[in-house]
Amino acid sequence: MDLTKAMMISAAGMKVQNIRMRIIAENLANQDSVATTPGEDPYRRKSLTFTNVLDRETGTRRVEVKKVLYDKSEFGMRYDPGHPAADDIGYVKTTNVNGLVELMDMKQAQRSYESNLNAMDVSKNLIMRTVDLLR
Repeated sequence: MDLTKAMMISAAGMKVQNIRMRIIAENLANQDSVATTPGEDPYRRKSLTFTNVLDRETGTRRVEVKKVLYDKSEFGMRYDPGHPAADDIGYVKTTNVNGLVELMDMKQAQRSYESNLNAMDVSKNLIMRTVDLLR
């Protein structure tokens, strides 16, 4: 495989992990949100799906974000009869974001990003060594 193609594949992997980190950051920022009016839904957790795409120009397959999905799991309920969004029996809907799950996803995204960065560095070093040998 051409080393520049390897670098392009690594760059595509870094790009999707960057998008994944932004979604995780959004989830974490909203993990304590609640509904603002009775019957309204609070923030719903987001996640990503990935897909392989053929790059016809280079003849390689690279990863891209397929779509952003909303987590269909149930919202939490918190008893707070004084809250403006409380229902008839005093419960307020809370978000379905679990901070521990988000932190694990963040760590995995970080490791994937670093792996792609290391692969890119190795490819760059091999290209530099090849150029040095040809001198």
